[in-house]
Amino acid sequence: MQKIVPFHERRDEKQLQQMRADLPPADTRRWVASRKAAVVAAVEAGAISETEVMRRYDLSLEELNLWRDSLSRHGPNALLVTKLKHFRNTHGE
Repeated sequence: MQKIVPFHERRDEKQLQQMRADLPPADTRRWVASRKAAVVAAVEAGAISETEVMRRYDLSLEELNLWRDSLSRHGPNALLVTKLKHFRNTHGE
């Protein structure tokens, strides 16, 4: 499913290329919050597809959606591994 991005948030091809260049390496195994946030931002902007992210990083759709949900509900701190349980518990999971 493609996200509809408001006009003021649309990025040009040069910006999308830069976002792709700024993504973590494909062999990333240590997922710090900033890397998770970069991946979510790139998917949301349309710089890379969900399918490509899942293949490239060996992620499940569930995990990618957890990152998205955590980021949208609670901001970047929710992507810290040490905070995941706390933020999950704040909305009933």
